[in-house]
Amino acid sequence: MNRCPWGTADDLYIRYHDEEWGVPVFDDRKQFEFLVLESAQAGLSWHTILKKRENFRQAYDNFDPKKVAAYDEVKVEELMHNAGIIRNRRKIEASINNAQCFLELQKEFGSFCDYLWDFVSRKPVVNRWTEISQIPARTELSDRISKDMKKRGFKFLGSIIIYSHLQATGLVNDHLKSCFRFKECQELFKSDFHLRREKHFE
Repeated sequence: MNRCPWGTADDLYIRYHDEEWGVPVFDDRKQFEFLVLESAQAGLSWHTILKKRENFRQAYDNFDPKKVAAYDEVKVEELMHNAGIIRNRRKIEASINNAQCFLELQKEFGSFCDYLWDFVSRKPVVNRWTEISQIPARTELSDRISKDMKKRGFKFLGSIIIYSHLQATGLVNDHLKSCFRFKECQELFKSDFHLRREKHFE
């Protein structure tokens, strides 16, 4: 069974690669979860974030954007003393700010998914890389989305982080062509996820 090279490092990466990475996401809470985790990852390895993911989930009220948006200074201090997450004040404060911006986008577009998927005309960008070295860290698409989100007040979500988000949530399929998940993720969109997409965007 061929996998993307990065997805073979250990069991944690294998599960993430095989079950989540590149799967089209049409659930706002899941989108918010990845935004929090990816902004927390800045300057760190994704493996570090995956190891702390359950701790983040508990600390951040299961990534409920409404609850996170209401966090106050007392909650910030609580998070700063939580050894199970990334204790960076700027990142924590950014996650609260981003939750507030996230809610504003929901009001304006109906859902965050509607907002984000419109950038790709509601259909995943399917790349056909043969080598991992071909995969970019950022693209014109991620530049555009990051710029727009920054204008809307989001923080710690530069173009590189946004491109990672697009890869993780299936708006971009960057599995190598030789990887067994390359076609599977396309099929997920066409079948069950396609039906959910139609229901979500109706």
